Amino acid sequence: MPDLLSSFTRREFSLSLTGGILASRLSGAEPPAAWNEPAVVRKVFLAAPVPTWPKPDIDIPKEKAGMESILDDLERRNRGTVTFTGSELVRTPEQAAAFVKSLAAEDAVLIVDLTSGTSPMLRPMRDIPMPALLYARPYSGWSYVDVAGWVQNGKKADLVVTSEPGDLDPYMRIFRTIHHLRTSKVLIVSQASRNQEAEAFSSRFGTTFLFPGYQAIKQAYEATDPKTALRAAQEFSRAALRVVEPEPQEIADSLRMYLGILKLLEQEKANAITVDCLGGFRRGDLPAYPCVAWTKLNDAGMYGVCEADVLSTMTQLLLTSFTGKPGFVSDPVFDTSRNEVIHAHCVSATKLHGIGGVTSPYTIRSHMEDNKGVSLQVMVPTQETVTVAKFLRPDMIGASTGEVIGNVDDARGCRTKFRTRVKDARKMLEGFTGGLHRVVVYGDYLRPLEQMGRLMGFKVTREG
Repeated sequence: MPDLLSSFTRREFSLSLTGGILASRLSGAEPPAAWNEPAVVRKVFLAAPVPTWPKPDIDIPKEKAGMESILDDLERRNRGTVTFTGSELVRTPEQAAAFVKSLAAEDAVLIVDLTSGTSPMLRPMRDIPMPALLYARPYSGWSYVDVAGWVQNGKKADLVVTSEPGDLDPYMRIFRTIHHLRTSKVLIVSQASRNQEAEAFSSRFGTTFLFPGYQAIKQAYEATDPKTALRAAQEFSRAALRVVEPEPQEIADSLRMYLGILKLLEQEKANAITVDCLGGFRRGDLPAYPCVAWTKLNDAGMYGVCEADVLSTMTQLLLTSFTGKPGFVSDPVFDTSRNEVIHAHCVSATKLHGIGGVTSPYTIRSHMEDNKGVSLQVMVPTQETVTVAKFLRPDMIGASTGEVIGNVDDARGCRTKFRTRVKDARKMLEGFTGGLHRVVVYGDYLRPLEQMGRLMGFKVTREG
């Protein structure tokens, strides 16, 4: 699918968020932020010094040129997602060791097998410090024996042995996801000044975390022009199916909160924020409700996540960067009599089929639990498959799929609610672990998650 994230200029991004409100503040196109740049992948080709398989008279330069042509086509198909560098031909263990030492800031390595007899070169390549993908065609060699062992022993690696070059395309998006997580910056706003989960994610994926505090949000809110927020609120309200509980001033305050948070993210050069919102409401630490801000950020390929939930935030970064679709943080509700899980929350994206895509209809509501502020009741698409996932810990994701069979309009539970039919609701209920939240994204991505897990170093456990 097209890479919708990396194609945004700052001006286009602001237009998508506010219908033009911020356009006067931003002029011209600027380079994309680091997290929206393509992944950098180093290529390396392997061949035995004296080949015997696939045939003793194989023309190695010609074979390499043919594979280079395939990879050139692959790079063109995935323009903006991946950039290939390097083109070394390695034929001895010494050359392989030198190649490993030459690696620096690349996001991943693509190893291309040309002949049999490459195990002596692959042994030093076991020390490649970043994710490595083996690509081979049938009748090339047996490098998959070594690389399958890498995977089984926990190295960040995977392998593709195929006659169809298109089988490599999903991995280009995985490479970009690796880059996205390495270069993303997440703001955690709570009463804490550190977070052990954040430290573990930073160590595993390279993500940066900052702890700016509630005062930073208040200052950004107060620095935002109320008239600009009012105009944004009027546009936002006109686009709604209807407005139920909130007063116009509450809607304006919510849009002012959004514009302030957007400015804070820009100041901190961050693309994600998660806030202990429920605690902040109770203590009076928040000047307005952030639910609308989260919707707008998620719709544009950035990230706003409730309840200082680092696990769900990292899940959204993973899923959105791969799929180009915003996630929905859910409080799952079980109905085993119907074999259903209802996904409910007071924050939902509206562009559920893709960033820059069609907006789902929404009603402007209050936040359910205290009937204050502003949130959305979104009518989500139905008769479609969704993937439901969450990092249960930094080295493990729980995942499942379900079919969306209907929206729910009920006074009980959070504002946006939709029913999903699942494989085995009872089994899922009995095995539920890892805290309440789950992240929902449209489409079936269980297999890509498993591929990501092998390359990025986490396990995938299927729930239910």
